[in-house]
Amino acid sequence: MLAIIIVLLTALEYAFPGNPHAMSFYTRYMFRPYQSFRNLLFGYIPISVGDLMYCFGILLIIILLIRWVYFLIRIRTHKDQLFTSFIHTLITICVLYALFIFGWGANYYKPSLAHYWRINDTISKPDSQLAAFDGFLVDRLNTYAPHYHTLSFKIIDTSSRGYYKRFTDSKSKLSGLQAKPSLFNFLMQHLGIQGYYNPFTGEAQVNRFLPGFMLPFVVCHEMAHQSGVANEGDANLMAYVVSTATNDTAFNYSAYLNIWLYVQSRMRYKDSTMAKKYMLQLNGLTKAHIDTLRAIRKKYQGTMSNYSSMFYDEYLRLHSQKGGIHSYSDVIMAAWAWEQKRPLLKDSVIKIP
Repeated sequence: MLAIIIVLLTALEYAFPGNPHAMSFYTRYMFRPYQSFRNLLFGYIPISVGDLMYCFGILLIIILLIRWVYFLIRIRTHKDQLFTSFIHTLITICVLYALFIFGWGANYYKPSLAHYWRINDTISKPDSQLAAFDGFLVDRLNTYAPHYHTLSFKIIDTSSRGYYKRFTDSKSKLSGLQAKPSLFNFLMQHLGIQGYYNPFTGEAQVNRFLPGFMLPFVVCHEMAHQSGVANEGDANLMAYVVSTATNDTAFNYSAYLNIWLYVQSRMRYKDSTMAKKYMLQLNGLTKAHIDTLRAIRKKYQGTMSNYSSMFYDEYLRLHSQKGGIHSYSDVIMAAWAWEQKRPLLKDSVIKIP
């Protein structure tokens, strides 16, 4: 049994990468119908089933470790039980990984959105364009800040679904999109997690303790994952493109602010003087929002968030994201390239591979 599963997983690792026909088959006949089925199954449950599943899984792991310790203490009489338990655990891990790949993980092998949208040809000399994008975003933030309004989580979720339905060709938009407040909100604060997608239940969990000005972008990011966008930089790009396509100032402002945070971070590294110049040009509301984010980071950043970042970095590298956790910031030049072509793409449907 174990050998068969390992052979199957190995075959999948070679079947999907660089094979557009296999990816097309997977997307059309596996991921999309499965995602819609999962949301129909769990969508009417107000709490996160995935969070409950993880709690149950942690409990089972604790029980398993206790059993292994007991078997090791009595190794002479329980070595067969220990070996059997170990094999069963390996089989379970392999089965779960297979479910992960079939249910969502194969989306990591899709081409980037920049490549799919054919905007990567405009991404050249990124450092020289960084200042221009920073200035563009500062101008947008100053324009939208006076009209910014905080929305409730329920309204953000409903609006996000509507915007995906209106502006994209997401095949999950009819019955596969929904964000839920996570049961682990307090823990997510300490781990520095804004939201996550559960590849087993298809649910999008969001930290509802996030400031209101962050939530529209984060919810759209998680819905990108539900639509089959796995790469974190691409999910950021999708959230940016969808949010800025609307006439909703709360979504516009949230998108420009979130992307500006990435741009400003890189700008400080490349040219701290220029970064400070743009920072001084920001309106008072945005500066207050930045102070809020700094206060949250100062309050909760610690050993737990450092370890969670290290673990997640390795997870992303394992799944074809060479930049690891820095993949989130890959959105910078792709978003700027999109802005360069936005006039030509006006009123066109945002396509999702």
